Amino acid sequence: MKRTLAILLAAMLLMTCALAEPAASTTDAADTTAEGEHEILRYEIKAYLGSLEYSDQLPLCFVDGVSDLPWIDLEDFCNFLNNFEQQYYGDANYKLTYEADGEQVWLTRESDYFMNVDFGNNTIFFNDYDAFLHDSSANALVDLVSASGYDEEGRGELFEHVNTGSYDRYGDSILLQLNDYGIQLIHQGDYYLVPAQTLSDFVFAVGTGLNLMYNGEEVFCANADCLGCVDDQTMPLTELGERYYSGQTGQRSEALATYGYNELCLMLDKLYGLKEIHDVTSFDQLFTQLAYKDDLMSPDPHTADVKLYDFIDLHLDDIHSNFSGYSFLTGAKATQARFGMMGQRLSNSYTLFKSARAKYYPDGPVGYEEVGNTAYITFDLFANSTPATYYACIENGEDLPGDTIGLIIYAHNKIYRKDSPIENVVIDLSCNSGGSLNSAAFVLGWVLGEAPVSLKDTFSGAMSTTIYHVDTNLDREFNRGDQVDDKNIYCLISPCSFSCGNFVPATFKSTGQATLLGRTSGGGSCLVLNMSTAWGTYFEISGPQRMSLMKNGAYYDIDQGVEPDFIINNINNFYDREALTNYINGLF
Repeated sequence: MKRTLAILLAAMLLMTCALAEPAASTTDAADTTAEGEHEILRYEIKAYLGSLEYSDQLPLCFVDGVSDLPWIDLEDFCNFLNNFEQQYYGDANYKLTYEADGEQVWLTRESDYFMNVDFGNNTIFFNDYDAFLHDSSANALVDLVSASGYDEEGRGELFEHVNTGSYDRYGDSILLQLNDYGIQLIHQGDYYLVPAQTLSDFVFAVGTGLNLMYNGEEVFCANADCLGCVDDQTMPLTELGERYYSGQTGQRSEALATYGYNELCLMLDKLYGLKEIHDVTSFDQLFTQLAYKDDLMSPDPHTADVKLYDFIDLHLDDIHSNFSGYSFLTGAKATQARFGMMGQRLSNSYTLFKSARAKYYPDGPVGYEEVGNTAYITFDLFANSTPATYYACIENGEDLPGDTIGLIIYAHNKIYRKDSPIENVVIDLSCNSGGSLNSAAFVLGWVLGEAPVSLKDTFSGAMSTTIYHVDTNLDREFNRGDQVDDKNIYCLISPCSFSCGNFVPATFKSTGQATLLGRTSGGGSCLVLNMSTAWGTYFEISGPQRMSLMKNGAYYDIDQGVEPDFIINNINNFYDREALTNYINGLF
């Protein structure tokens, strides 16, 4: 049943808005609006899905002449999500159904988990937030290792999910009280409208890793990886980013400024994973205490963007939280980064340790190196290719990818070659800034045999531990031949060891199956969550999913880093492999 209530906006009202009228044609326009009703106009808008190559249609609605604050009808959102998940993400079993009755709308997954929007009470309810959002093929409640474990022919492929030891504790139901944040829903006739940014923040971003961003002409399902970063020369704007910034610059309407601030507070209050650690009760209260609130609500988007940039870098200062790009209303501008204390400390650490390493390795680190009876495996980022890539390389006699998993497979073959002298294995994470959790799990599985990946959701309260076996020798079986458990395992860490570079050694230490050398790691526990503002700024925050350690049935945070078993005071001794090998051999 399509809409019959949409009406044409008056020309005088359109002239007051900062943005141009959307290019797409309206549908189901009516000539009059009953007294007391909202003026609603619905447009079919082109939506880019991660790049200019893929697109779909996402209808947006505009209310009472405000053309820079889009709303989405829930039936349209349901249809769009189904297409996106099934076609773009390839989750063939994903199915979301729509049901409306009076003031109530239900969006229900194929698993029967649902989202209820109550227009009478102005609330959004999830009976299980994590279960409503996760992939249909997920093996655990919070399963972040994306490889399924089997190829299309049912053969083992890199990862095997293990039931024994895996654990799920479902979280609490979630109720978003929108009245507490001055955010209103609109039910009028056949329309059930929710602000587009609210759906982006709590459904699309958490569920897909992308944001719904409207530049006055088109919708962009994107994040910093898709758009690029306007102040980062290492990741310049992509073609999609250039298209996003082709939107007309200008001021924000009062409605957008007010809603945008309120939604930002709501999102941070619920989804920022370090809120408790930062001793934040309310982000609105914090913005007021910092004298940031007026600027964040300014009609000038540049004023708001600069203040948000300062807040993320100077006050959140957790390294995972980063400002990525100004709103299209501000335009693509480059601004000198302002590091907070931790950001500056990490930057200084990288300079110190990489300079020390360059004395011994002026051409860069060597991925695999043998010094006497000790093998050194070095990678500064956890990265991986698709599972099938590694098997294809072996079958075709090609070189393995130079990523983390490819390097571990190569190292395994070298360590277990005939007459190998290797007794000690050192995994050098001293300059590792993090990266892919898939790769981190693979390294853990290689060393531990059973790799535990534990996460706690600070929003829902859900807890999940998933155990993995890995196929290191690529024989498509999961057994002792894939492990390095008969060697002495060491892990080299420093303040540069951050995020997954912190999670791996923390897990090693909790199991007692590897010895940590160096200095206390840099911490970092929350997975990065890509977010945006209602006016089009995009950034990253430490999301609600915290990498954790499970011990005695409890989940422990690792954000403060992990201490080494043996301290190395002289930074040069991290990279003097001859001296370090002699030191290691003297430890047993």
